[in-house]
Amino acid sequence: MKTLYLKSDDKKSIQTAAEILQNGGLVAIPTETVYGLAANALDSEAVKKIFIAKGRPQDNPLIVHVSSIEEIEPLVEKIDPRAYALAEKYWPGPLTIIMKKSDKIPAEVSAGLDTVAIRMPSHECARAIISASGLPLAAPSANASGRPSPTKAAHVVEDLDGRIDAVVDGGESDVGVESTVVTLCTDPPTLLRPGGITPQQLIDVLGEIEISHAVYEKLKEGEKVQSPGMKYKHYAPKAQVTIIKGSFEQYKKFLLAQRDTVCAVCFEGEGKHFEKYIEYGRESDELSQAHSIFDALREVDAMGCRRAFVRCPVSDGVGLAVYNRLLRSAAFRVIDLDIKIPVIGLTGQTGAGKTSVGAMLKDKGYAIVDTDILARKAVENPEVLGMLAARFGDDIIKNGVLDRRELARRAFADKEGSEALNAITHPEITRLAVEEIHLAEENGARAAVIDAALLFDSCLAALCDKNISVVADENERLERIMKRDSISEEDALLRIKAQPPVEYYIEKADIVINNNAGDDLQNQLARL
Repeated sequence: MKTLYLKSDDKKSIQTAAEILQNGGLVAIPTETVYGLAANALDSEAVKKIFIAKGRPQDNPLIVHVSSIEEIEPLVEKIDPRAYALAEKYWPGPLTIIMKKSDKIPAEVSAGLDTVAIRMPSHECARAIISASGLPLAAPSANASGRPSPTKAAHVVEDLDGRIDAVVDGGESDVGVESTVVTLCTDPPTLLRPGGITPQQLIDVLGEIEISHAVYEKLKEGEKVQSPGMKYKHYAPKAQVTIIKGSFEQYKKFLLAQRDTVCAVCFEGEGKHFEKYIEYGRESDELSQAHSIFDALREVDAMGCRRAFVRCPVSDGVGLAVYNRLLRSAAFRVIDLDIKIPVIGLTGQTGAGKTSVGAMLKDKGYAIVDTDILARKAVENPEVLGMLAARFGDDIIKNGVLDRRELARRAFADKEGSEALNAITHPEITRLAVEEIHLAEENGARAAVIDAALLFDSCLAALCDKNISVVADENERLERIMKRDSISEEDALLRIKAQPPVEYYIEKADIVINNNAGDDLQNQLARL
């Protein structure tokens, strides 16, 4: 299929788009939110083409676009008076209203629900095409399913060229995130998806609303999708996205500690501190953030970055919409660096007695964050498992369970494999470590101790206020390892030689604990 490229300021192009829609075709049209992939909402066969072109799951409902209030009546059982009040205030504009549907709406549009989502876009070209076609248009975002939504015609072409009949270039979308979705089928009305119309603006008209838990968290097991944009992972580039909460100084320290090349997705004026960066709006201006966020997420892939760390917006006003989109883009991966208790890194040579020092700190009221345990938990995450399988082979997963021994054999066969393993697992280990630290805060711990054998080779050190290295003489360590692991002197020496020299641990530590026979550990720990 050859995709026609049409211009929004050309009357002939508007008519061509309308005719394609009348004949059951697909046309990507500009709106003030994002570009939509439009089809005749009353033609189930035309609507099915949307799902095929996008690769969109069938359980994800579509929004029906109209060009006037009068066009709503045939689409619903009965128009809720509150819909008129909302329309008077915010239509045309970035607001979608859900009501009980009429029999005219095919099941494909509503994903089998008894409701229909309707909105009237403010983009003149969109309304002109709807009017010229004489049809209500079902139109999800005009992107490949799961990808960042398109705010330019070029984004549509990038994802769907050759898979749809036409794209109408109407310039860059003004709002930049999809419409607010509110359902009037609950009491009180429920905000299902935040957008350009804020919760407070809805309250100003409706008096009271609830905000769906799915705005902030994953859908519960078996819970139906009531609105577009509620899927677990959505709006995502190919790169792995992580949201970072905290001050810019915390963000900068954390990113500069990363062991591979990453992309900083930050606010205007902050990018100069990083090698690779994309700025998405001003820190205090959520409208500029909304306008730029999807373009920024697409740019991450264009730059060739495997990982992107996004400065967290304020989840208020239109900022709530930006935060919601980022949550799904990151598959809910958030690292909150705003930590209130001291964090201490604990590392050391094998056999030096790091575990003994950790036990003493625990007795003093310090919470121990064991990264060996977290590493095992990290590979239980389905997304991490998927990335490991893609890199090291599907057969490392047997009956849904990771074969850790086989993964280790392949990953540690060469430096490239080892680096790939770390790049996949370390972000999740870090996220889990930060969760443990915040849990320690809640439970009243004096401090948190990150126990990590490879502390200085990971970004975990950036979380720490102080770092402790536990060291001991080689002969002392040799005896301990042989006794602890029931291995030969030769095997114990191999383990010792595989680690960096003692100078490495001393140079990078704030506090060095010597743990030879006769050394007073308690007295040395008193320095904390």
